[in-house]
Amino acid sequence: MAQHNCLKVIVCPDSFKGSLGSSEAADAIERGIFASTPPFPVEVIKVPLADGGEGTAEVLLQALGGRFVEVDVHDPLMRPIRASYALSGDGKTAIVEMATASGLCLLNENERDPRMTTTYGTGELITAALKSGVERLLVCIGGSATNDGGSGVASALGVRFLDSSGKELPCGGASLAKLSCIDMSGFTFPVGDAAVTVACDVTNPLTGPNGASAVYGPQKGADLHMVSELDAALAHYGSVVENTLRISVVSMPGAGAAGGLGAGLAAFFKAELRSGVDMVLDAVGFDEMLSDADLVITGEGCIDSQTAAGKLIGGILKRTQSLHIPVIAFGGKVDVVPELYDSGLTSAFPIVSGPMSLGNSINTADKLLESASERVFRLLAAFFEKN
Repeated sequence: MAQHNCLKVIVCPDSFKGSLGSSEAADAIERGIFASTPPFPVEVIKVPLADGGEGTAEVLLQALGGRFVEVDVHDPLMRPIRASYALSGDGKTAIVEMATASGLCLLNENERDPRMTTTYGTGELITAALKSGVERLLVCIGGSATNDGGSGVASALGVRFLDSSGKELPCGGASLAKLSCIDMSGFTFPVGDAAVTVACDVTNPLTGPNGASAVYGPQKGADLHMVSELDAALAHYGSVVENTLRISVVSMPGAGAAGGLGAGLAAFFKAELRSGVDMVLDAVGFDEMLSDADLVITGEGCIDSQTAAGKLIGGILKRTQSLHIPVIAFGGKVDVVPELYDSGLTSAFPIVSGPMSLGNSINTADKLLESASERVFRLLAAFFEKN
């Protein structure tokens, strides 16, 4: 602050799932900063961000320009819905956010069952985007309700998954245990005509204790027995995929993202799996913004052991640590994560100010985040004023 007589603060949260979009979260943090009536000039640069999960398409469209295109597709239980993909201003890039067609947000809690849910609707979105004649396809794969290894996506483009009697398998992750043959004869994706990149928000492998089923299955409705069943089914699926397509996906970093959709896109679409965080940060010019920043304030719905494994806050810390810029994070829920502090996080604060129900905290997240921002910034202002 001494160099430019003004405290420059980069406010760059992710969405708080189920309650606030990233833009709304940034606005709430900014209101809290100025409600603290800092005793010196403060410049707030708001940069709503995403990590490859929900909200990534909107953030990238803000950087690239363009529009959303609505399409008739099917939800994770094969019910008809309207979803959209993003088309860049030059018409050369399409951004498909799988959560809009196959996301957990589309299901009630009693409908969650990753043995049955499918990514078929995401495949329909991809088909529509490819028909628009794009040169590049970016698939953002966070927030899924599925555990089908991307078989639903491939099915929507003509791939047939058959059992030992030649019958097509039903939708969902559980049926993959009976997979015997993958029939590629009807596959309609023109490999080479469009470059496919996958924005991953995690680095998990397809199977095992850190795989799609074990780590993310429970939040999609799987109990311990289902997790074991689904993990075995994905392991079998990975083996058949390798034998058919000559690509090993089981241990590939990011293959377990979105219930194994990372694996499916790598196998069937020859997609490149990249960090969604890095793609977004590069698109918005984040490194340039940091050049004279005094403080970074970020946040997301839950800060826990997964935060360092490909999530937004972990990605931000990789860029701020060497610059020695303090980073404050807000979360709806905050666990102590030593890895984040070791990576340069200054501190993390829960926004909930007292005992309350989950529903109440979600419904009042805007006010809670603003209040938390004000309280924390009052403390920070005292420090920065002295320095």
